[in-house]
Amino acid sequence: MIERQDEATRGCRVLLDLIGSMRPRQWPKNAFVFVALLFDGKLLDLPSVLAVTAAFGLLCLMSGAVYIMNDLADVESDRQHPTKKNRPLASGRLNPRLAGVVSFLLAVVSLVAGYFLSLELAVILLLYLLSQIAYTFRLKHVVLLDVLTIAAGFVLRIAAGVAVIEVERFSPWLYVFGGFLALFMALGKRRAELVLLGGDAANHRAILQDYSLDLIDRLQGIVTTSAVVAYSLYTFLAEGLPQNHAMMLTIPFVLYGIFRYLYLIHVRGEGGAPEEILLRDRPLQITLALYGVMVFAAIYLID
Repeated sequence: MIERQDEATRGCRVLLDLIGSMRPRQWPKNAFVFVALLFDGKLLDLPSVLAVTAAFGLLCLMSGAVYIMNDLADVESDRQHPTKKNRPLASGRLNPRLAGVVSFLLAVVSLVAGYFLSLELAVILLLYLLSQIAYTFRLKHVVLLDVLTIAAGFVLRIAAGVAVIEVERFSPWLYVFGGFLALFMALGKRRAELVLLGGDAANHRAILQDYSLDLIDRLQGIVTTSAVVAYSLYTFLAEGLPQNHAMMLTIPFVLYGIFRYLYLIHVRGEGGAPEEILLRDRPLQITLALYGVMVFAAIYLID
């Protein structure tokens, strides 16, 4: 009886470690899949909501598979990191062979289910998987291409939402803005790693030796400007938006959100995990909520 209880306990611990390796705290990034649903005016259309929600779930499975794969590839470097050394694989709690099998199965299930939902979605999921494999084993070691690949992953998330609904008013400007916003956050993460790890940065992530705080700050300046311009152009150039340009009222919320994030990066030294910042920073949460209300009002009420 005691042996069965011990086996059940060990099984629960392995399951929890597997789920932890899938990094559910980072799954909110997959919410980019809802961009098309919101901005195309289909937030109140139940079939569209169900389709995009299903796509979100498949993206979570696929990203979970990618995160496990990434941890398998980075076991040694993660052991040098002050916090990542506690991850299940880096700490030795999780069997690498089991983790590899689970990663493969998650990717296959996501692709097969995506095919039945939409062939275009399955293609996007495959492109996401291939880009992340390239990132894990090569591109993360190539300066600039590493952050550009991360940003491309967010653009693919937006495309996944477009793939499962009949879009009518979705604008390509949202791809541009989403890409710049993702690039902004990726650069912020690199900056935080440089600040946190200091002289040991290259031991944890070799690519960090090719970056400097000055370079990242210059790049962020370019990306920030580009993101604001892209979003502003969307609000008054995109087809299907209210003729009175009510969407322009959302620009101040985008500006404040970006400024707040810059403040957290440069003044408070945060930025290593964007999803964690969003989960704990109340001003950003309020800004995001008010932004959502304004977008809903402009597209669903004023139009």
